[in-house]
Amino acid sequence: MATAEAGGITGIGQIALRATDLPLTAAFYRDMLGLPAVMEIPNAVFFDCGGVRIMLSVPESAEFEHPASIVYYRVADLQGSYRSLRDRGVRFRTEPHLIARLPDHELWMAFLEDPSGNVLALMSEVKE
Repeated sequence: MATAEAGGITGIGQIALRATDLPLTAAFYRDMLGLPAVMEIPNAVFFDCGGVRIMLSVPESAEFEHPASIVYYRVADLQGSYRSLRDRGVRFRTEPHLIARLPDHELWMAFLEDPSGNVLALMSEVKE
């Protein structure tokens, strides 16, 4: 693998997301999205998402006080996940919609926002 040979990178271990209200944002990821919490330290809570840690933390300085890049969460059944999360009170920016038709599948997404203003997406690759 060229990437591993060039820099030793083998995957993503952790993604940091800012939390303007850590207890509220952690409750959203735990109770609404259903991610299991794996650890908590002062000013940060960590969740497992398919082997990648999601770290919610209070910004340590002004340079980190901004919404994160969009994190795309894979789901097998986008329509079912959308309905389930919407029924739990998650507010979506968009309904599930087709992004692209590729040679062997379709890419579908729905966008939402966490309580700290980070934009998230649910994505599903549907075989035709």
